[in-house]
Formats: sequence, C-alpha cells, structure tokens
Amino acid sequence: MRMYDIIAKKRDGGTLNHEELSFAVNGYVAGDVPDYQMSALLMAIYLRGMTDEETAMLTDVMAHSGDMVDLSAIAGIKADKHSTGGVGDKTTLVIAPIVAACGVKIAKMSGRGLGHTGGTIDKMEAVPGTRTSLTQEEFFRQVNEIGISVIGQSGKIAVADKKMYALRDVTATVGCIPLIASSIMSKKLAAGSDAILLDVTMGDGAFMKDLDGALELARQMVAIGTAHGRKVAALITDMDKPLGHNIGNALEVAESMAVLQGKGPADLTEVCLQLAGNMLVLAGKGDMPTCRKLAENVIADGSAFEKCCQMFAAQGGDISVLRDADKFQKAKYSYELTAPADGYIYKNDVEKIGNASVLLGAGRIKKEDSIDFAAGITMHKKLGDYVKAGESICTFYADDESLFAAAEEMYRGGLVIRDEPPTLPPLVYARVTSDGVERF
Repeated sequence: MRMYDIIAKKRDGGTLNHEELSFAVNGYVAGDVPDYQMSALLMAIYLRGMTDEETAMLTDVMAHSGDMVDLSAIAGIKADKHSTGGVGDKTTLVIAPIVAACGVKIAKMSGRGLGHTGGTIDKMEAVPGTRTSLTQEEFFRQVNEIGISVIGQSGKIAVADKKMYALRDVTATVGCIPLIASSIMSKKLAAGSDAILLDVTMGDGAFMKDLDGALELARQMVAIGTAHGRKVAALITDMDKPLGHNIGNALEVAESMAVLQGKGPADLTEVCLQLAGNMLVLAGKGDMPTCRKLAENVIADGSAFEKCCQMFAAQGGDISVLRDADKFQKAKYSYELTAPADGYIYKNDVEKIGNASVLLGAGRIKKEDSIDFAAGITMHKKLGDYVKAGESICTFYADDESLFAAAEEMYRGGLVIRDEPPTLPPLVYARVTSDGVERF
C-alpha cells in the first residue's frame, strides 16, 4: 500500500476503506508518512468530503491511535458531555455536578482554552489548589466514591488527533465537518463513557456559524457514536451572545456556583437544565420532563452544589471560594466600558467579546501562554438590552491598566446600538438523535 495511491483515490472522489485510513493515520503517527502527504490527504478530504461510514472508520482509527480508557472498573452508567466551544461557556461546571447528584457517574476529561474559546480545566484551576491531573487509580477511585471527577485530557488519548489538528491548523483544513466530527468523537470514544451528550454551539462566538452546518456536524457525530455502540444525542445551542454575564476563569466559576445555588442568570440556568436533562435521559433516568425535574430538584435541595464542592475538595481545591465568591483573588484594576448613545444593543459580536477577555489576560493566544485567573469581563447589558448614553455596558478586570485600551477597542469593534431592538435567537435550536432532528 502506498500513501500516494490513497491520496489520489480520495482526490478523485473515491471512498477509502478501513485498511487505507489505518495505513495513513497510523503511518503519520509513527513518522512513516511525512507532513506533506498527510496535508495532501487532508485537503483531498476537505474538498471531496467523506461518507458517514468513512468518517466512522476514520474516527475509530484515530481513537485507537492512543490509549483507550476502560471505565469498567467504575460501577454504573458513565455519562460525558462535550461542547464545541464558545464564550462564557461554563456549563460543564454546572451540569456535571447536577448529573452526578442524580446518581449518574461522571468520569470526564476536559480541555484548556485557546483563543476566544474558554476551557473547563483553566476554570477549575482558578480554584486555588485544584489538581486536574490525577493518576488513573485516583481518577477511578474518586468517581467510585463520590460519583464525579473532571480532569485534564491525557496526552496519550487519540494521539493522531493532536498531530492531525496541528497540521489542519496551518493548511486551511480545519473547517471540514467530517474532520471536525472525527476529531471530537475520537477523543470521546477513547475516553470510555457509555452516554455522550454533544453541545454544538452556533453563532458569532462558535465554530459553526449557521444552523445547517451545526445540524450536519451534530448528525455526523451522533452517527459515529451510535455506530460505536454509545448512546449519543446533540443539542444545538446559541452562541450569538455569551452564556451568563461573566467571562474569565474565576468570574465564570463564581457564576457557575450561583447557578448551582439557584441564583444564577436565567439563560445559563436554562441551557444547563436542558443539557443536564438530556444527559440524564441518555443515562436511562427517564423521559425529558422527568429528567428535567430531577435536575431542578438537586439544585433546589442543594445537593448539586454540595456534589461540586465534594469534587473540588477531593482534587485539592480550596472550596471556601466556591461558598463565598468574594474570597477569590481579585484583579488589581477595573474599567467601565460605557454606552456611546441611547438605544438597544443590536449587535454585540461574541468572538470580539471573547478576544477582549483574552487581551485582558483571561485566555491564551498561544498554547504556552499563561493565564490571569482573575482577569475578565462582567457584562451588565447584553444583546437586546436598552442602554442610555454613559451607562456601563460591562466592567473589565485586569492586573495591568495598560491592557484596557486594546480590549475596549476590540469590544467596541463588535458593538452596534440602534433605536430598534434585534430579534433574539432561541437558547436551544434543536435536538439531534439517531432518530432524527427535533427543532424547537
């Protein structure tokens, strides 16, 4: 078998088989296939696409390119959730404790943030002392004992994905649905959970900008998971405005704890209840109305918040900051960004909001950049809200005053105020399962 022939076959619109995909991917991981040939294959896939069967086979090969985590040592159904990313997307910190408090095991691996998209592990590490790197033995023991652990992703999971993504990043082949689907699902399959809920975000602040693309990505990922014997569903959720009011690591942890204590923002609470309800459905806890009620109950009785505190405590975190957000270390400086005129916030570009928070120190531009956990943005007025000239739209937080000017320029670059209000998008557009699409 030759890589040349595999590239030519896909270039000409052919369908690759498992043996050919395995030869290409495993050869690339081993160093036998050079970058330029893998780049050519990725571009051929980008231009020619893949069948569902091909995508499922590619995912399988990528999943098996590293460690396959066997969670059978953990009793019961194990549920997982993956978000395709966004700004202010702190849902894992809310829904994982909710689902665990309802008796479903959460053995979850999460990632770090890069660019305008935040990462769960960075948010967890904003809680002083929290360990996000556990041995497999520690991880399994914690999930068996308290029902939940969220840790950083092992570098040995889906090794091919890391190498292929780095190549896609520099060869303009990132935006290809079969490659996105196989990238996400190879890691989810390798992580070993029985039930997987996918949160496919859509809008300005998300990778998928339109509903058709988001639905197709969700459909392909559900098909891959189902083909591998997992229970999978996807929700298409809005990312035309950030979730909640806070963007930045410690700020988002504080807001997540407010939701778990029943006093969080309405939009974040609603999305979290829908996500948690769907995870519980996949885990066999009943139909959607029953599962939503279960989720509401564990917030109301405080058990979801206590489960979250248990998890952080087990991983070395100082939970006094979870119980009292004022105990988080604060940024040295704050700055009010004010409205230039009276009117409705007609547009408020989410990607620019996310990038403004990165400029304040809350995120990374390069993987090796360090993060200021206290930096970020609190939004007082969001898309559709009425503002008066001079009124504060948001507060910036940073440890260096000189960062405010660039962040303000970035934020204002996506801000439009008009006399008439915009049409607000729904929080959740659709649910995708192996049975089809349910639009809301």
